[in-house]
Amino acid sequence: MRTFGVEEELLIVDPESGEPLALADALLSGRRMAADDAPDDPHVPDTQGGHVLNAGDGMGLSAELKLEQIETQTRPCLEYVELLEQIRAGRALADKAAKKNNARVAALATSPLGLSSHTTPDPRYAKMLERFGLTAQEQLTCGFHVHTYIESHDEGVAVLDRIRDKLAVLTALSANSPFWNGLQTGFESYRTQAWNRWPTAGPSGIYGNYSAYRRVVSRLLDTGVMLDEGMLYFDARLSRNHPTVEVRVADVCLRAEDAALIAVLVRALVETASREWHDGVDPAPVPTVILRMASWQASSEGLGGELLDFGTFRPARATDVVRALVDYLAPVLQEQGELALARQGVEDIISRGTGAVEQRRVRDSTLAASAPGDLGFGAVVRHAVEVTMRGSLNLSTVDDAPELLRVRQS
Repeated sequence: MRTFGVEEELLIVDPESGEPLALADALLSGRRMAADDAPDDPHVPDTQGGHVLNAGDGMGLSAELKLEQIETQTRPCLEYVELLEQIRAGRALADKAAKKNNARVAALATSPLGLSSHTTPDPRYAKMLERFGLTAQEQLTCGFHVHTYIESHDEGVAVLDRIRDKLAVLTALSANSPFWNGLQTGFESYRTQAWNRWPTAGPSGIYGNYSAYRRVVSRLLDTGVMLDEGMLYFDARLSRNHPTVEVRVADVCLRAEDAALIAVLVRALVETASREWHDGVDPAPVPTVILRMASWQASSEGLGGELLDFGTFRPARATDVVRALVDYLAPVLQEQGELALARQGVEDIISRGTGAVEQRRVRDSTLAASAPGDLGFGAVVRHAVEVTMRGSLNLSTVDDAPELLRVRQS
């Protein structure tokens, strides 16, 4: 079985009002380190990047673009249960640091309440703000990134070529951002809409081999539009500093068990794609513009309407498409002892709804019982804090003396 690990971006919020708080520096005690995706230039001082706090067992916290968010990282894991424990421990570590500053953390992919966010003080982030204007200024979004081990760059590119047509299904399954700055957006994953304003975000074409992948990367960098390779925000990419494929399409999930389920599906996608490559199965020649349409549809509908089926790219019931993805991955999931878990996990999300459905349900019930003028967004965040921490470990005895780790930067 391939190892896998995840990164979760969480909102730092006021426990009463639900407003995002610009406290990442305080949570991380001012520690600085080089970013995982910062340029590998030996002549550039190691000052670019975020902050990190480590609990001593592989879990880490780091700063992101905005001071209102914090990122957790798990260590590489082999099994669902192990990864779920790591996700919960990471959330608990972040929440423990937040509580010391009279705040909490919430697994929300966008803020339901309106705010003017604050960019993390850092030379690279300052350049991003100057270069990309309102896109960077408003980019308070929280994603969920899954890293899966690969044996070589060639295998990694073969995987990228063969999973690209199925990633939109994961966007729908993880949808957790129906509100944006005090507004009902009409989308299930508005984070996807906001994130895709970056020039390199979204689906990619078929590369064919690692040399072609590097040529695309080099030509993008040669345009001078992006600051560095860390800003190549493809839906899926090769990690520059780890032997992994990184899938980046999911919203941060409200529930830790849903996050672990998404990771299980991603790992099965990677393994299935690798086997197809070894068996000589060509990637599906789906035009990138169609994949952009599928991503938009998943962001719009979640599991509540229709998705573009990854076999035909014609509309089909979203629930049928999600179940079809599990069927497609069934041989690998069965071998890894995860098929029943994956089927049950998907049915649980279909039954209770995605995080977006849950957020709207809480707001609707609050509006029905609240005083005039209460828009119900504070209740959404308070509920999210409670669900985010559900099942999390008690870290009251953990020594959180900071220890430097190499971590990913947006």
